[in-house]
Amino acid sequence: MAREMMYMDAINAAIIEEMQRDENVIFYGQNMAMTERDPMLKKFGKDRVRLTPISETAEIGIGIGAAMTGLRPIVELWMSEFMLVAFAQVLNEAPRLRYMSGGQVKVPLVLKAGFGFCAGWAGQHSNCIYHSMMGIPGLKVVVPSTPADAKGLMAAAIRDDNPVVYLHSYMLTLDKGQVPDGEYVVPLGVADVKRAGTDITIVAVGWMVKKAMAAAERLAQEGISAEVVDPRSLAPLDVKTIVASVKKTGRVVLVDQAPRHSSAAAVIAGEIAEHAFEHLRAPVKMVTALDASVPYSEPLENFVVPNEEKIVQAVKAVLANQEVAA
Repeated sequence: MAREMMYMDAINAAIIEEMQRDENVIFYGQNMAMTERDPMLKKFGKDRVRLTPISETAEIGIGIGAAMTGLRPIVELWMSEFMLVAFAQVLNEAPRLRYMSGGQVKVPLVLKAGFGFCAGWAGQHSNCIYHSMMGIPGLKVVVPSTPADAKGLMAAAIRDDNPVVYLHSYMLTLDKGQVPDGEYVVPLGVADVKRAGTDITIVAVGWMVKKAMAAAERLAQEGISAEVVDPRSLAPLDVKTIVASVKKTGRVVLVDQAPRHSSAAAVIAGEIAEHAFEHLRAPVKMVTALDASVPYSEPLENFVVPNEEKIVQAVKAVLANQEVAA
């Protein structure tokens, strides 16, 4: 059975269910368990749900240590940018310990953070920094775009024996969708074809999946059949599914909220160039944010960040292109 849930509620449902399933799962962070009335605190107690100091270095360090002892910590970091002050632990400690110990040490840690808050939160809260994390050996990165995926990917992240950066788009917070009841796990590293099509492939990340789906609906009204692929996991990246779609359609638009030169789209473009170049009938087109900080001004913010109209125009431009010369 499934029921309608909001995106953030689906994430919380997964956390609660996994904490009920496994007593080693703990959950802590800033602005949590601040009163005895906190529902998570009442349900699981102070040993498993804790308020931390305002120190991301301390939070993540505690999480790494706890994970090494056999616990499965979920660290609530609120904003992905807050991780930057502790990036040595995120990039150089947690992902390396299993390898450096010859597999003797596991680090089943989930670093949960929101990102891309393009609602007037300006330059230090509206960013997409996943490109800097998705190429680190030993570190997994997931970006759900629907409530169902939000639940399933959180369950998978908690159960994984490696550190996972779980990034949820703040622009999807209130979005609703059907979410399976009970245990539901979406495997890490498996992309999803959100909409089948034959004329062109649109690969989109996070909030941009919603924009891509809306653009695909508009294009369908003009007789253009767009296939929408959601990677869901950026590390590991399901190159096989993306390439299979590109081989089928022969054309591709990559949509990413991150700036062009620090985007997941740039990495995906490289994989397509290596594995599907001979199948392309037109050059790859990237629709990304501009290489600029996100402005506070709403009109300027809309100018910098990708939107439905930009995707539609990019698709039409690719369809109008000549075939790529061999």
